[in-house]
Amino acid sequence: MTEFVEVANGLRFPEGPVALPDGSVVLVEMMGRCITRIMPDLTKQTVAEIAGGPNGLAMGPDGALYLCNNGGSFSETTYNGVTYPGPFDPSIYIGGRIQRVDLNTGEVKDLYTHCDGQQLRGPNDIVFDKSGGFWFTDHGIRHGRIYDLTGIYYAKIDGSMIREVIFPCQAPNGIGISPDGETLYWAETFTGRVHKATITGEGEVERKSMRDPASCLAGLSGLQYLDSLAVDGDGNICVATLINGGVTVISKTGEILEHIATGDPITTNICFGGPDFQTAYVTLSGRGKLVSMKWPYKGLRLNFL
Repeated sequence: MTEFVEVANGLRFPEGPVALPDGSVVLVEMMGRCITRIMPDLTKQTVAEIAGGPNGLAMGPDGALYLCNNGGSFSETTYNGVTYPGPFDPSIYIGGRIQRVDLNTGEVKDLYTHCDGQQLRGPNDIVFDKSGGFWFTDHGIRHGRIYDLTGIYYAKIDGSMIREVIFPCQAPNGIGISPDGETLYWAETFTGRVHKATITGEGEVERKSMRDPASCLAGLSGLQYLDSLAVDGDGNICVATLINGGVTVISKTGEILEHIATGDPITTNICFGGPDFQTAYVTLSGRGKLVSMKWPYKGLRLNFL
């Protein structure tokens, strides 16, 4: 049985953890509308207040945080002591956006709100490549009978370029890059599938037909939804899994290696830290906790950490 260590509690839907070199972990509180830093002594510091819905988070090449803000795509719903992302409420929605957050001052700046004239709907997860550009998913919005088809984007931190690279996707969520930088992975929440594409250049992929079975790396059986993901040093895709709460570990060949249960049906994200990057930090959003565990595979240091 996996042993988890509680790092923090009382968080309002934690997501987007980033383990920093000083031993602290910065994350978002989606329902608390803020970015919080958990220090090595386990005290909490508020980095910034964030309007909308702070979601995925990553460290950029300039030492700033880059944030996927879903605009407030979800209301807050609690059932039997577990917090869930509830129905879309247009009265709190401010529009999706990518933001730059100064880790030291807390200054928040909108970087992108549109791509090719289209409003970003619900940016969700983000990962940087070694060149300093970043990939991100737009999860879209579900409202009544309306269900967005969205995509995968690539952008630069200076605000000079944003491009929709892959379309259409069905509620894309977690995103990651293989250790060699050659493969892009993303998870679709409601299909329970992880997809892949070969990266051919900066912000470019070799994209085959959506009907090509080779584009789907793996799919989970039964009713299991997928959330954010991280790629470890062995090239495994480690996907936070909803309903069957935990982290599902999928090899680069698509084999499901194991499911690490957490006891929280709303387990949303994972990152790696510590001296050898073999400490996994996992957000248990339903119960408002950040926990850590020793990762049983090789760790991986993300670009710019």
